[in-house]
Parts: sequence; structure tokens; C-alpha cells
Amino acid sequence: MHAITIRQPGGPEVLELREVAPPEPAAHEILIRVAAAGINRPDVLLRQGKYQGSGDVTGLIPGLEVAGTVVRCGSGVSRWQPGDQVCALLAQGGYAQYVAVDARHCLPVPPGLTMPEAASLPETAFTVWHNVFQRGQLRPGERLLVHGGSSGIGVLAVQLARALGSPVATTVGSAEKAAAVQALGADPVINYREADFEAVLQASGGVDVILDMVGGEYTAKNLRLLRPDGRLVFINAMQGAAANFNALDLMSRRLTITGSTLRPRSAEFKAALAQAVEQHVWPLLASGAVRPVLHATLPLAQAQQAHQLLESSAHIGKVVLVMD
Repeated sequence: MHAITIRQPGGPEVLELREVAPPEPAAHEILIRVAAAGINRPDVLLRQGKYQGSGDVTGLIPGLEVAGTVVRCGSGVSRWQPGDQVCALLAQGGYAQYVAVDARHCLPVPPGLTMPEAASLPETAFTVWHNVFQRGQLRPGERLLVHGGSSGIGVLAVQLARALGSPVATTVGSAEKAAAVQALGADPVINYREADFEAVLQASGGVDVILDMVGGEYTAKNLRLLRPDGRLVFINAMQGAAANFNALDLMSRRLTITGSTLRPRSAEFKAALAQAVEQHVWPLLASGAVRPVLHATLPLAQAQQAHQLLESSAHIGKVVLVMD
């Protein structure tokens, strides 16, 4: 089968299209003929050899989410049958024509969605649901701030929070991105190149939950913005992991700082999270209340260009690879 492998840790140029043997599904797995694979920030870190706990990435096939058709089921699989259309969360292996995945980490393709749209969902939906609604415990009526509101994570977080009854503020880096996120229901949308998000949001009363992928100097600002009992949730720290903050202020306002990474979590955790996502998020996709936002679809052979696009931060929504 055709697959994209990592020649060695490095830039997008280390991604190579190669012929490799297709995987064999274990008893608890299904084999999927991949139609499309989502591109995510952890793929970039993995390619660079910087993802925590990744080890030697030489020869590894990246890709954390796919959509496609079931072609074979392991002996222990009961839910799925050959011919079923599914999307799936993976630890790796998505940039390929076939992938074997734990059957419990698969969900049906939501009705009305294309394969590229479905492929853009698992890593993003699992991440948003766990971090905003489980760790962040966002409740209806509470105000959410999403940094990077035009990212794949951002556009889904905005829509989910709005659909479940929470007002959402976001930060973005251009007028085009601001217009796109406003159309999804975010208000206010703050262009961080033109205004200080802390000043804007302090003037309107602060926020209850913050989803942050920036870190660095944002951390102290985020904590000052939180209302009493507020929650700051990290899913990345692109501008730096270290931060200074006032612990006494955190104690007096009973603030919570938390965060997570998804790829290293146990198979059992991901299976439970898949059930929660199917229960809470999939009905919103089926009804049209939440929709995937695709910026670009590129053929598998253009994985290098897809990574370059993601790293440029010029995209609005998700970048997806499609199979020939």
C-alpha cells in the first residue's frame, strides 16, 4: 500500500511517499480502507521528534484520524462489519491507504458528511470534548474563551460551546479569520495583532473557561481574566511552557489550571471518550448544529505541502489528505 513515512526527525521534507506492507488487524481491531486522513498539530510535533514520549520516529507513519470503509474485522469485534463507513482515532498510521485500529476507537460517519469532513473530526472532537467539557467542565451559560479560534480545534470548540448554550470569545490573527469565526457564532472575536484580548475581555466581565494552545505570556493574562472558580485548560504551549503567576491570587479566586495530551492515553480511556463523543457530539453533527470546517484537501502525495500549510497558520479549519 502507499503510505507517508518519516525519513528522520525534521521539517516537512522528511515526509516520504513509500510502498509498505498493509497492517494486519488484531482480534480487537478493524482494518479500514482509508478515504481521507486529518492533519493535526501533534502530527507536526511527531514529525519533528518533539512529541512527548514519541521515541524514535524514523519510519513511522503519522496520522491521528481517518475516515474510510471497514474491509476486515478481528475475531473479537462485534459492532462493525465489512462495508461500514467509519471514522477513527489513531495513535499513528493514518497517512496510508489502510490502517488497523482498535474497534472501540471508531465511530460511524455522521449522516450527510463527506469522507474528508468525517476524517477531520475524531482527533479534534475527542480533544475538545475532553478538555472543554470534561476537564474544563463548561456549563450552559458560562463564557468560554478559545485561543486560536480559526484552527481546527477552535472552529469545533466555538460551535460545540454555542450549541450547548455557552457564549464564546476567541482570538485570531487576521480580519479574514475573524469574519469566519464570527460566522460560527463567536462574539467578541479579537484580532490579537490589533488589540489586547485581556483588556477587551476584562471590560466585559471576564470568562469562566479558557482553552489555550499558546502558553507563554498568555498564561498570566488568562489567569487574570478568569472569574472566581474559573478553569484554564492547556492543550499546547506554542509560545512557551514556562509561566509566572500569583499563587495567592489563584487560591483566593479558587482557579483551576489543567490540561492534557490525547495520544499517550490508554486504549480504555480513548474507548470511554469515544462513547461520550458519540453520545454528546454526534447528534449535533447529525442535526447540522455543528459542521466540520475544511480549509483544504490535498492528495496523499502532497503531505509535505499539507504540513507546510498547517505550520503557516494560514488555514481556517482543518487540512485533510485524501487518497487517490
